[in-house]
Amino acid sequence: MSEIRKRLLRPLVYGPALSAVGIYLLRRHMQGGQFTKKTNETGRVAIVTGCNTGIGKETVLELARRGATIYMACRDMQKCEQARKDIIVATKNPNVFARELDLSSMESIRKFAAGFKKEQKKLHILINNAGIMDCPKMLTQDGFEMQIGVNHMGHFLLTLLLLDVLKSSAPSRIVVLSSIAHRFGTINQDDLNSVESYDRKKAYCQSKLANIMFTRELSNRLRGTRVTVNALHPGVVNTELFRNTFFLRTKLGKLLIAPIIWIFVKTIRSGAQTSLYVALDPILKEVSGQYFSDCRPKKVGAAALDDNAAKFLWTESEKWTGVHL
Repeated sequence: MSEIRKRLLRPLVYGPALSAVGIYLLRRHMQGGQFTKKTNETGRVAIVTGCNTGIGKETVLELARRGATIYMACRDMQKCEQARKDIIVATKNPNVFARELDLSSMESIRKFAAGFKKEQKKLHILINNAGIMDCPKMLTQDGFEMQIGVNHMGHFLLTLLLLDVLKSSAPSRIVVLSSIAHRFGTINQDDLNSVESYDRKKAYCQSKLANIMFTRELSNRLRGTRVTVNALHPGVVNTELFRNTFFLRTKLGKLLIAPIIWIFVKTIRSGAQTSLYVALDPILKEVSGQYFSDCRPKKVGAAALDDNAAKFLWTESEKWTGVHL
């Protein structure tokens, strides 16, 4: 027995073992906060945008497990329908519906909102999950730079079109997926639409900052309605959002980065936890205008506290989308 113990204590044995345990614990830590409370969402109606894959699909899956009625609002209806079927099989909840929504088209957004109101008189949870990141210069169908157009303007219009049903269903919640990237953003008041110049990363950061400003301003305008709105950073998550990153478009790049992703990047399930926390946790029933990450409140970046820029953004958003509050 003593000989076996000596062998186990040799550096060549316990060194790699301790390293493996350390890496595993680090990975666990990097997955962030987990929403573990049990809630019953039977009878409650939710909309989740951009949910045929990734964080959105995982969010719908968990909402379905808890009994909610969910409308999956997606651009690619073939993928959305397949995701819907997968979720119904996994949860045995038949109240999951696929509806077309292209956030790069004001016409599509208006059509979706009108169609939803014909089907449903209640809406308790709106999760603005869809997003685009780090893309080449493109324009939406209405001439908006794609990242500010989809990430902010599209959700701005959708949310305001659905506010009446959210108010009539109160208490209800609006959840806005932003990003820690908002800390590096500025609202370019001289060139909000990136007409004069375009930097794909700056445009993304601007759109995520717009998400925070929209959340804070909308919260102020919704006081007393029992409709709350909060923003969140889901973490760095292994999703298709990074599909436009050049390094990850090569097989060699994917191979080299795989170990780093496994250790430091959240799984899709972990990435959905803060969305679920903000949408469902009873303790947040009256909390509004806040920013969360890892299932905890966080401070926003300094730029997000610029009230003048926020008012400018709101005014421009109303002009661009043609909707007012």
